[in-house]
Amino acid sequence: MKILVTGSGGFIGKNLTTQLSCVSEVEILCYGSESSEDDLVSDLREADWICHLAGVNRPEDEAEFKRVNTDFTRTLCDLIQASGRAIPIIFASSVHVEKDNAYGRSKLAAEEILLEYSQKTGVPVHIFRLPHVIGKWCRPNYNSVIATFCYNIARDLPIRVDDPNYQLNLVYIDDLVDACYAIMSSGNDYPGSYREVTPNYPITVGELADQIRALRASRTSLISEPVGVGLTRVLNATYLSYLPVEDFTTLLVQHADERGVFVEMLKTLDSGQFSFFTAHPGVTRGGHYHHSKSEKFLVIEGEAQFRFQHIVTDEQHEIFTSGEEPMIVETIPGWAHDITNVGNKELIVMLWANEVFDREKPDTYSFPL
Repeated sequence: MKILVTGSGGFIGKNLTTQLSCVSEVEILCYGSESSEDDLVSDLREADWICHLAGVNRPEDEAEFKRVNTDFTRTLCDLIQASGRAIPIIFASSVHVEKDNAYGRSKLAAEEILLEYSQKTGVPVHIFRLPHVIGKWCRPNYNSVIATFCYNIARDLPIRVDDPNYQLNLVYIDDLVDACYAIMSSGNDYPGSYREVTPNYPITVGELADQIRALRASRTSLISEPVGVGLTRVLNATYLSYLPVEDFTTLLVQHADERGVFVEMLKTLDSGQFSFFTAHPGVTRGGHYHHSKSEKFLVIEGEAQFRFQHIVTDEQHEIFTSGEEPMIVETIPGWAHDITNVGNKELIVMLWANEVFDREKPDTYSFPL
């Protein structure tokens, strides 16, 4: 399947072309601002689908709205029909068609041209009236509040919030790419109409600013926001894409003593924290118990002996493990435990605890085994 992408150098175009170029059965034909009409005619001889993304939304001259958004769409449809081919089209329109402004009028006119093309040819046209699309590679300090907030907050630059209660609706660029590919991979029988990208994330401008600030703060506090699902996940991916290269790293605090080192790596709001520690040969760490806290240990390198003792019955148990055979060793509430380096090289152990360490209430009680 050959896909012609107009506006391939734009925000949506870059994401669409890079993602779909990884699909083995897809070949991308790029049409950008430097391309000529001859290039377009040549591409139309080969294209099985067109993703029409070319457009402007903040030109210096308002006449550009009509020239690029409307007139180029007409040229595209005329050239397709002149080629004698029937090529289905996916079009990136905008929710601004519902507003009485030059941009919205130009996009609405483009929609009407495409629907007329579909009616004449019987070829399906799929129109996405997009709200705010978020994701990597959008131009900051231009026309995207999300890109601007991410870029500026990442650099400790000021942001402007005129109305913190103003409601935004966001869709994520990867979800838009998936929606486009789902249409194209279903074949020409997929009926044309207006399409929506799901999920859609409602958020106020004030909430957006607060969430991006929280993502920045988490990189120094080590307390991660819930970035695995939903809006926070896609905002985190977007925010990280605007980090300057000098912020690709975070220096951690290393606690060192005669036993080895201990380093906290990551903390979460509701799922504990990750750390690692080392122990010199012959060194024993631990010798305590917890009433509620649980931990999981994974020896990365070296050899270890874990000893357990029930604090009431005195029942004892021991486990030997090493980095040669990955094994999770879990601590149990009410059982004292320690770990000894029984090898002849440094012991390196990853540790997860189900709660963030609280110095005021550590739930850690000394119990030498």
